[in-house]
Amino acid sequence: MRPELAHIDAWIFDLDNCLYPASANLFDLIDIRMGEYISKLLGVDAPEARRIQKAYFHEHGTTLAGLMRAHGVDPHDFLDFVHDIDLARISADPAILAALDRLPGRKFVFTNGDEPYARRVLDRLGLANAFDGLHDIHAMAYRPKPEPDSYAALCARWDIDPAGALFAEDMARNLKPAKALGMTTVWVDNGSESGALGADGGFIDYRTGDIGAWLHDILKEEQQ
Repeated sequence: MRPELAHIDAWIFDLDNCLYPASANLFDLIDIRMGEYISKLLGVDAPEARRIQKAYFHEHGTTLAGLMRAHGVDPHDFLDFVHDIDLARISADPAILAALDRLPGRKFVFTNGDEPYARRVLDRLGLANAFDGLHDIHAMAYRPKPEPDSYAALCARWDIDPAGALFAEDMARNLKPAKALGMTTVWVDNGSESGALGADGGFIDYRTGDIGAWLHDILKEEQQ
């Protein structure tokens, strides 16, 4: 392993648009479901529902957080509805699986989604058994990334020393709290919506367009 990464023994990954390409546009399907949910909940048309959805996303970190604070929405009801989508747009990537399997230490998924959805996605990606733990929005007490408390809770729950952890994420702003705790950060800059927001903040250690390729690159160093 590269000398600067030899101390890493906890590898933490975001799920959506990180472990699979943003070009899969899986969130397009989730966006449609969110719009339908908001339209029904608030009695508004599709354009207004989308405006509300995006406003909550930018102001609160997730659409769910905004709906909970403004309208008392039941998170289980919302997540069950919006994640009821066809996952045919994504498929297994043997290269990522091989890289994850060779990484030293433990591997985790840290997602603003919920565990049932995350498990479905991981299964579709061929990664159902690739991780040692999964920390979802319920485990965060509905305080989504980039809420600093959720990062501390992740570390406490799984006994992770931030100084020996690496976090890979497609939303640059979500790396700031990780860096503040002492984690090594990797920005997966692959075209996610608002992914570049905050990317100039000085808290990004590595940048890649493809997390699988990046992992193989650092593992090649190990073989030499």
